[in-house]
Amino acid sequence: MDVETQSRLEAVIEIGATGVRLLVAEVSSDGTWRVIDRAERALALGRDVFTAGVVSRESLLQCLAILNRYREMLASWDIPDTQVSVVATSAVREARNRDSVLDRLAVKTGFRVRVIDGLEENRLMYLAVEHALSLAPGKPFRVNSVVLDVGGGSTEIMLLQKGKMVAAHSFRMGTVIIEQQVKAMMGSEKDVRRFLGDYIRTTAENLNNELRLDLVKQLIAIGSDARLVARSVGTQVTDLLASIERKAFIAFVDRVAGYGVEEIVHHFRIAYGEAESLVPGLLAYRYFLELTAADTVLVPYLSIREGVIISRLAGPDQLVREEFYTQVVASATSLGKKFHYDESHSLYVARVALRLFDWLEGELSLDRHARLLLESAAILHDVGSFIRASDHHLHSQYIISHSDIFGLNKDDMNVVSNVVRYHRAEPPSAAHPAYAMLSRADRTMVLKLASLLRIADALDRGHSQHIADFTIELTKDTLLLRAVGTHDITLERIALEEKADLFEDVFGYKLAMV
Repeated sequence: MDVETQSRLEAVIEIGATGVRLLVAEVSSDGTWRVIDRAERALALGRDVFTAGVVSRESLLQCLAILNRYREMLASWDIPDTQVSVVATSAVREARNRDSVLDRLAVKTGFRVRVIDGLEENRLMYLAVEHALSLAPGKPFRVNSVVLDVGGGSTEIMLLQKGKMVAAHSFRMGTVIIEQQVKAMMGSEKDVRRFLGDYIRTTAENLNNELRLDLVKQLIAIGSDARLVARSVGTQVTDLLASIERKAFIAFVDRVAGYGVEEIVHHFRIAYGEAESLVPGLLAYRYFLELTAADTVLVPYLSIREGVIISRLAGPDQLVREEFYTQVVASATSLGKKFHYDESHSLYVARVALRLFDWLEGELSLDRHARLLLESAAILHDVGSFIRASDHHLHSQYIISHSDIFGLNKDDMNVVSNVVRYHRAEPPSAAHPAYAMLSRADRTMVLKLASLLRIADALDRGHSQHIADFTIELTKDTLLLRAVGTHDITLERIALEEKADLFEDVFGYKLAMV
């Protein structure tokens, strides 16, 4: 193969709580890829941040040295910076001196580090897991599953019911944090078990409101700790996936939990720092497994680094991938059900809003991701009625801004919550803090999407889905909606007149319905 013309190299560097890791992948012209190089260097950023709150000078210097070493490796592969992604997770994310650390990394190494939040970690993890399981027989993603990644500084959890996303959460509880808290209490291995058991039981009580864990048939465990178990007692399903029986997983964890750190280093040939956090990580998986009915633990040999590669290959509008798009919508729908939304009304409004979006695509100048944000907002626009019907748009904004939707990061959620905020009542204003804090591009998006949501909501004023179908006609100065087969549209016409102002201000067209 002529590498120059038939393939290219992509690299990902992850700055995590316990180390800095490099992955190099060869991407073929048909979009397939394979990992051709990996590197990992231990770095205790998590111990710094989760004890002192900052990245220490010593750790920063070590990080600089590691990154410069990786830069030399990338140069040997002749990989340009445009094909290198550098991401940082919980440790850098929570450091009080994050901004100065990122500046030093950029100045001294040339790498621009992107700090990802827990929801973005969930998204990348899902992409990696989906890729691994798509190659396995039997469609293992189609049963009730929990996807669990116990990291150094956070734990990421996704709940899937028959393959559809129910919820995604990121909890500030990882192996390094557990280890530090137990040390601070001068605790023993028994204290680790009690601390973890109590925390996971409390977490499970909340998760049971979204998906009963006793109906979960499969635990999908991500991370180096789970991969160690898979290599020791697992059965290889494919090159990217291993399977472990429930009893074998529990027995292995119980055996390793009795080892000292030196024994773990000796038995598994891992670094001392990794050995220190192994038992808390394995116990977290074990206790979670026991709360489910899963008889199998699946372990993908992939990480968020592979997720970054998959995301990059899909391009900037990666949500075009229909399976992923469906999971985001499923998560939004699950959130709506949690607050007892009017499902028929919300889904009708979503269909109408998307139809308007697609028809006005040339006027909007927005991408597929914006369309997804509109759909999420339409599904959830009335959830605030759970608190109180009056001013429910404000309550909806509050609920969404304090909730998680799988696949949407904090910036996305801020856009969605603002679109929902303006589906009724006054238009967006710089006097509203949540709107004013958005970037200029996001404020413009909110104006456009909210104007469409207002129209869609007006067409179901009575929550009866009275207008089964309509046509759209755009003249020189008017957008005309014509109801098909509906005789009395008085209520909808009145609602449209009340809500047309934002659309007319944003796009310059009059709005009429006949």
